[in-house]
Amino acid sequence: MAYNTNPHLPYVRMDAVRLVRSGWSTREVSRHLGFSQSAIVQWVKRAPLDRRIRTIETKSSRPHHHPRELRQELVLKILEYRSRRNQCAMIIHHLLNQDGYAVSLSSVKRVLRRHGISKYSRWKKWHQYEARPLPEKPGMLIETDTIQERRQKERIYVYTLIDVCSRYAYASPTFTANTHESLKFVERARNVIPFPFETLQSDHGSEFSRWFTKRLGERGIVHRHSRVRTPNDNAHLERFNRTLQDECLHQIPWNIRVWRREIPEYLRYYNTERPHMGLEMKRPIDIVRKLSTRY
Repeated sequence: MAYNTNPHLPYVRMDAVRLVRSGWSTREVSRHLGFSQSAIVQWVKRAPLDRRIRTIETKSSRPHHHPRELRQELVLKILEYRSRRNQCAMIIHHLLNQDGYAVSLSSVKRVLRRHGISKYSRWKKWHQYEARPLPEKPGMLIETDTIQERRQKERIYVYTLIDVCSRYAYASPTFTANTHESLKFVERARNVIPFPFETLQSDHGSEFSRWFTKRLGERGIVHRHSRVRTPNDNAHLERFNRTLQDECLHQIPWNIRVWRREIPEYLRYYNTERPHMGLEMKRPIDIVRKLSTRY
């Protein structure tokens, strides 16, 4: 925090310096402006030589050191423990206390963060959880996620999506999972699913990051995140993922070309023929047709 919050004072300081440089004495300037002579002397010392600069900024009153700051040898010891095995702050704190060093866990985290070696990203976005919309009609709440299927060194990702109200689902396989691929998946789903999207819910995966949220907002879709370590927030989609694996993916050869051919066929069966116990043995397409006429 600055020791003075007057917004005009930086300009007054520079005006005082100009008077001194024009031939006035510091005593004359102090009497003219109503400031102490020592203040005028300090302003002249701080004034930049470049005459185009019109202000002398107010310095912060924040102290350079804290009376209870960690000793330098303790800071070096924390960095030494970190360099041994690149372990987290909790383990370093435990080892330090075990070896007789009195230091708090928050101090260890603060030292690591100040030296730029914390395990947590400084760019991490802490999401706010807006109220979950009630799925009264198709498209009001849609859950999305990715399935990762791995064989030896090869991975195939399957993007999945389900409407909570009607259980209408969509899926698409790919070799990569990132924000750009996530947006392409949503665009393909919008072209296939017979109702508009209002709210899309996902977990905190890197493929559903801030860029993805912004792009959805430009398309009129609200993007919300499920709560951390709460898979039940996406319970409908988790169950669909299991069904897709049991009834489709694990029944066909491990080949993305086959998957791209067979998954759409299974989705046609899932959405238009397969009875759902959660819908009282109705089909998703029946719910979509019924509620679409109502709204």
